[in-house]
Amino acid sequence: MFPLILLYVVLTIIRPQDYVEGLDAVPILPVVLLMAFAAWVVSKEKTFEAPQFVILPAFLLVLMVSQATNGWAGGAVDELARFGPVVVAFFIFGASCGTQQRVRVAMGVFVACATVLALHGVEQAKLGVGWTGIPLGEGNRIQYVGIFNDPNDLGLLFAATFPMAVFLGRRGAGALRPVWLVAALLLLYGTYLTNSRGAMLAVLVVAGGYIWYRKGVAVAAVLGVLGLAVLKALSSRMEELDAGEESAAGRVDAWYAGLEMFRDNPLFGVGPGNFTEYNDLTAHNSFILVLAETGFVGFVLWLAFVAYGFLMMLKIVRFQRPVDADPAIEAAWTTEKQMALTLLLSLCGLFAAAFFLSRSYMVVLYLIAAMVAGYYVGARRRWPELPMFRLSEGGWRWVPTGACSVFALFVLVAFLLRTT
Repeated sequence: MFPLILLYVVLTIIRPQDYVEGLDAVPILPVVLLMAFAAWVVSKEKTFEAPQFVILPAFLLVLMVSQATNGWAGGAVDELARFGPVVVAFFIFGASCGTQQRVRVAMGVFVACATVLALHGVEQAKLGVGWTGIPLGEGNRIQYVGIFNDPNDLGLLFAATFPMAVFLGRRGAGALRPVWLVAALLLLYGTYLTNSRGAMLAVLVVAGGYIWYRKGVAVAAVLGVLGLAVLKALSSRMEELDAGEESAAGRVDAWYAGLEMFRDNPLFGVGPGNFTEYNDLTAHNSFILVLAETGFVGFVLWLAFVAYGFLMMLKIVRFQRPVDADPAIEAAWTTEKQMALTLLLSLCGLFAAAFFLSRSYMVVLYLIAAMVAGYYVGARRRWPELPMFRLSEGGWRWVPTGACSVFALFVLVAFLLRTT
């Protein structure tokens, strides 16, 4: 099961089927996922102990209901075919990431794949075209194939995998540590080549989160301001980081349009994939996209799904265990906290970038979320004193939390519109 789902991750990110002649006619991804699913069915490693394993199928059901309530009953079946494989991959990958060693391997696969895409971008920047045959995008921004044909999507991947590369460079096998550190530098350079403002801000959020953890909020705030100044000096697009700039203003208008869609269809939204039926631009915000397309019901589920991952990693990072007399146990707990911090920072980078992109249904997002959920389930088995998260205990709180989040989005958009 684990090798098969890792192969699925590799094919999902590197995507040779999208540019190698002859492979485009072969359903490689569905076949590999089906094989991994068959292995999962007969495996004894299945787990349903995290709330995400309940929430994600419920979110899929809402996607289907949303299509039906918007007058297209057949859209429910299409939605099952489109998002169903993402749910299956989540279950398989989550069940596969129950040990520290497997999480290390999974991190390594993500970093290696992201590094391949970064090297493609370096070649693209140097020669004007990469080995996939894809040229530089508008504004000399690097891009890839398939789901990464947008420079912003590349930047999202780089920002999410950068903390993993640093962790492996510090805590990986001794001989490979320099390799992972070089990969981390390549991911940073790749982020620069994407010239994606969202990705650059996401990397800044990752760095700020780490400094906050190590040095406190005051130091993180000061260095964050300095980091933003450096980014503005490095990138011409960062110099235009203002709500009144044409591109940014277009995004704010799209956010406003999304909130209008929600107001007109508050329960189940306008239907997944239908945002651009009501607005020329996509939402450019994963949270608003979910709110507009799946309504309050889908938004609450998606918000809970995302938040549980953060809460789980924060619980490990902040958990205070009595000092153990056995040095081996203390070393194991230290590694546990460092691994949790790494995944927490990856989530910060992922969703900081997703806040400026419409990537609510992107498979890579759910694969990383699966790694987080599976890792926490495994951590509880190793450290039974860690609490179990249950929807039956306080799950109702996500309804008022979702309502407050919607209100905050309305306030944010109203403020940005006034500054445009």
